[in-house]
Amino acid sequence: MNHAPVPHCSVLLIDDEVIAEDLIGYHLSQRADIALHYDSRAEHAPQLCRDTQATVVLVDLRMPGADGFDVIRMLRARDDTAQVPVILLSSEDDADIKARAFALGANDYLVKWPDARELEARIRYHSAAYQAHLQRDAAFAELRQREEELRASQAALHQAQKMEAIGQLTGGVAHDFNNVLQIIAANLHLLQLTAGLDEKGLGRLRNAMSGVERGAQLSSHLLAFARRQPLQNTVTALAPLLADMEDMLRRVLGPCAVVRTELTPALWNTEVDVSQLNNVILNLAINARDAMGGEGTLTIRARNLPAGSPLPGQAAPGAGDHVLIEIADTGAGMPPEVLRRAFEPFFTTKPSGQGTGLGLSMAYGFVKQSGGEIALHSEVGRGTCVQIALRRSLAAPAAETQPVAPPLVSGVETILVVEDEDDIRQATADLLSTLGYEVLSAADAEQAAHQIERGARIDLLFTDVIMPGRISSLELTELVRRHQPQAQILFTSGYAEGVLAHDGKLPPGVHLLAKPYNAETLSARIRHLLRQRAQAITAA
Repeated sequence: MNHAPVPHCSVLLIDDEVIAEDLIGYHLSQRADIALHYDSRAEHAPQLCRDTQATVVLVDLRMPGADGFDVIRMLRARDDTAQVPVILLSSEDDADIKARAFALGANDYLVKWPDARELEARIRYHSAAYQAHLQRDAAFAELRQREEELRASQAALHQAQKMEAIGQLTGGVAHDFNNVLQIIAANLHLLQLTAGLDEKGLGRLRNAMSGVERGAQLSSHLLAFARRQPLQNTVTALAPLLADMEDMLRRVLGPCAVVRTELTPALWNTEVDVSQLNNVILNLAINARDAMGGEGTLTIRARNLPAGSPLPGQAAPGAGDHVLIEIADTGAGMPPEVLRRAFEPFFTTKPSGQGTGLGLSMAYGFVKQSGGEIALHSEVGRGTCVQIALRRSLAAPAAETQPVAPPLVSGVETILVVEDEDDIRQATADLLSTLGYEVLSAADAEQAAHQIERGARIDLLFTDVIMPGRISSLELTELVRRHQPQAQILFTSGYAEGVLAHDGKLPPGVHLLAKPYNAETLSARIRHLLRQRAQAITAA
């Protein structure tokens, strides 16, 4: 089909007599905006109409083989030629023939040979009407497309607003939940240190502490979804990380499932919280196991996405290089109504007691907080694929260090504990006193500021981040630095989003201990900071 620019009028003349082209063409050829195309093959009328992009068809009524009536029928039978104007040319000025022509769909009827000026006027009229019809259809089609795009944008905005509202709610719930867990954890640790329990009692204590840890993990997942948990990002080589997870995933999926890894050679590095990424992949693998009923294939793929490549869930090409991780299963898949809600926290299709509904929501929050993109693709009976795109890092991965469980350490320095929750403040003060420290306490930053201004000497400030009152925790730390620049500062919080953490990351030099914390971690962090203080004083 010819895709050259169409003149204002493209006229297709179908007549078995070549002289018709001369009679009509002589006048029309003098008009620069009219192009005449002649052909005698009436049976090919629809194809000829498409090839010439005709805006008007002139057709002779009486021809051997297919006649003018047949041409009208053929054109009107096809969607792409049904609206093209047809002017029937005939030597018969008969009312019955005219009526039949109009009944079949002719737009006009002229008796041979019409005046050239009249023919030109009719051609221009019908051509303009047809092109206006095409423009109207194109405008309506564009309008429908814009309406669809608007509906899709409104749905995406509604979903984003809903996810943000749920995120704010879950972040607040997790913050309060962490405070409750901290009260329980601190008192359990005090009992362990001071109650002199027998082995049976210690066993019950360990069970209770295990429950606190499970609650802390649940709260961590909520904060990850809400994007209110500071991430400990490090430059990571994804290829060995994903390869190392293969054995663990095989144990998670069971003996009847198959795990495959397909990793692109020279996979780029990314900057990510490794432990959180491991949790995400593990949770997705557990979801896949349940979806496959313990059988099937879980495939982990990873490849590089150069700048300009489409990102998961995004219509526009991505800015900058990314690494794409795909976790695909051959499970039951999700229907559209489930797929739309899959990232919502606590939404699950599993029976009661068989899932929290936090796996996908935690993955969503973590990826978004890490500056990446995530999308779900699923079809009932065909399985599910989760796509995660993380930004490329040009830096080299840091050398790995094996974590060591911190011992319970004591000291004799003075610590100011600032906490608005009475039970947490009291339990923390008692725990530090048991470890040998001199402890001062305050219910808010204003009380703590008065103690500092009255001359209280401290070695370390241990303060909650978010507290009511006229003075914020940050203003308190500035006051401490002015009066006692050698004092160390350790923050604690159920979450510190918007106060300490920016874009999910802590600024350099800021020390944060997330709630709930245990006695070993608290004592180790305090001892580390006090050791830094002693070294700074010695160096000065």
